Amino acid sequence: MTDNSASDGRAGIDAGLVRRLIKAQFPQWSELPITPVKVDGWDNRTYRLGDALTVRLPTAAGYAPAVDKEDEWLPRLAPQLPVAVPEPVGKGVPGEGYAFNWSIRRWLEGSTASVDRIDDLPGFAVSVASFIRALQRCDATGGPAGGAHSFFRGASPVHYDDGTRQALVRLADQVDVAACTEVWEAAIGSSFAGPPVWFHGDIAHGNLLVVDGRLSAVIDFGTSGVGDPACDLVIAWTMFSGESREAFRRTVAQDAGTWARARGWALWKALITDDLHVVEQVLADSV
Repeated sequence: MTDNSASDGRAGIDAGLVRRLIKAQFPQWSELPITPVKVDGWDNRTYRLGDALTVRLPTAAGYAPAVDKEDEWLPRLAPQLPVAVPEPVGKGVPGEGYAFNWSIRRWLEGSTASVDRIDDLPGFAVSVASFIRALQRCDATGGPAGGAHSFFRGASPVHYDDGTRQALVRLADQVDVAACTEVWEAAIGSSFAGPPVWFHGDIAHGNLLVVDGRLSAVIDFGTSGVGDPACDLVIAWTMFSGESREAFRRTVAQDAGTWARARGWALWKALITDDLHVVEQVLADSV
């Protein structure tokens, strides 16, 4: 997540475009104020629409399929989940020079999760793990199988084999290449054998909202689908450690193979983003 409130216009999207789209397609909301959210994502631009709504617009063609997916599946998943998720209330279509479908959702209260906003991190870890378990229990029949729409979350991490090995060459002087290679090969050598389940695809602090230090909502299901849930465990190393990591691991209750693939997902992302702290966390943690 990045703060883009001071640079309205990223990806050719600005408040003026949003106002024109609303006026043309949802005139009942055309008088509501439109402001960029303070903390914005990369795949989409998000704007407040009055006090109760948001407008979400994909920034590129690769992110556009998520609109239809979320609009179809979030209303089905929401009643089965323990905290709030985005609620679509209107679907926009291309227009005013903008090329993709877009969405209007209800505003979700809460602040982006961070360690300094959470008094009981192990308890928070249990809440996140409980959300993941509830999502896995949702009926996966007909759900979108992990693939290009989810950037291959839910599929095998082997899709990113070349990029991982290239990153290891590039970072050879900064990471333990042998240890990283062992973790990576264990990940791509493990196969998901269970029935496909729902996964979120990006369980990260930026997609978790908190109110009074407690998990209140999970947002951004753009990389969601059905398949292998290993990608949803990455937060074990990116946000949790020590007691909170153990609480997450215990509650999420996944098998050794799933954890091996999860370590691979975490390692891949950390290597390609030069996040050496997470690399160290993954290597130091024996699952």
